[in-house]
Amino acid sequence: MEEFTDRFIETNGIRMHIVEKGTGPLVLMLHGFPECWYTWRHQIAAVADAGYHVVVPDQRGYGQTDRPEAIEDYNMFQLTGDIVGLVHAIGEKEAILVSHDFGAVVAQYCALLRPDMFKALVLMSIPYMPRLRGNTAPIELIKIFFVEGIHYQVYFQEPGLVEGEFEADPRRTMAMTLYSISGNVPPEKRKGFVLKKGERMIDQYYYPETLPDWLTEADIDYFGREFARSGFRGGLNWYRNIDFNWKHTPFLDGARILQPTLFIAGDADPVRGMLQKAIDKLEKSVPNLKKKVIFPNVGHWVNQERPAEVNQLILEFLKSL
Repeated sequence: MEEFTDRFIETNGIRMHIVEKGTGPLVLMLHGFPECWYTWRHQIAAVADAGYHVVVPDQRGYGQTDRPEAIEDYNMFQLTGDIVGLVHAIGEKEAILVSHDFGAVVAQYCALLRPDMFKALVLMSIPYMPRLRGNTAPIELIKIFFVEGIHYQVYFQEPGLVEGEFEADPRRTMAMTLYSISGNVPPEKRKGFVLKKGERMIDQYYYPETLPDWLTEADIDYFGREFARSGFRGGLNWYRNIDFNWKHTPFLDGARILQPTLFIAGDADPVRGMLQKAIDKLEKSVPNLKKKVIFPNVGHWVNQERPAEVNQLILEFLKSL
């Protein structure tokens, strides 16, 4: 793997680890769960070599970045503040965001709360989802809707439960997670989002007998070492603030993302099935959507599973700006 420069910066009251390469307009790449900066290993050099300053953080709770103890320290105001502070720490005034999974949610909040700073977005796997209207918080609504089982986001709410399952063997957990929601897993083994009562989250995953061609033993080693270092609590705490984020953002009712936006996903991503309605409505909720690309036979880890194609789409989008 190509060597990148890494260092630490201070932002929003935490010490953040970043990896960077290149000079030019600032492009920030935001990972999701359970990932770290390494998820962008195939994108960093490609974008930097095209004339951009690429900066990739371990976000709050991940990798070598600080991991505050309190659950409320992981709400979207803090996560957005981290990225705003990162731009300031680098000495820039604006940035383009490239994002995946829960990182795409952070990117959406950044775009809505600081449109003066964040000028364009690439969203992968998770589309923009306008704030849920009504009087029932999202997690409570999920509990009502999935009465016959336990939705994974509800399962994630109990501190310590999933941590115990995932941290027993972080390397094995990461191998199973990366494989089980990729485009390579057979349809009958694709991870579900609703657990049966008494079932553990880790029981939803499968260990690969053979690694797919996009994933190496070295990749799993790296992810395993990082989560052995950090644990999974920080990333899980993002989920434990879903209702908090909803409760404190009524001012975002009806808000649309107006920045130029590219959306990329895989058709075998189980998340796509869950969020298909939001994907179908992107042209309305994101009126400056430039392109919506769904790769066939690709799962959740689209930037890792199809790096060359994703890099080409990102570069075309950046050039169009």
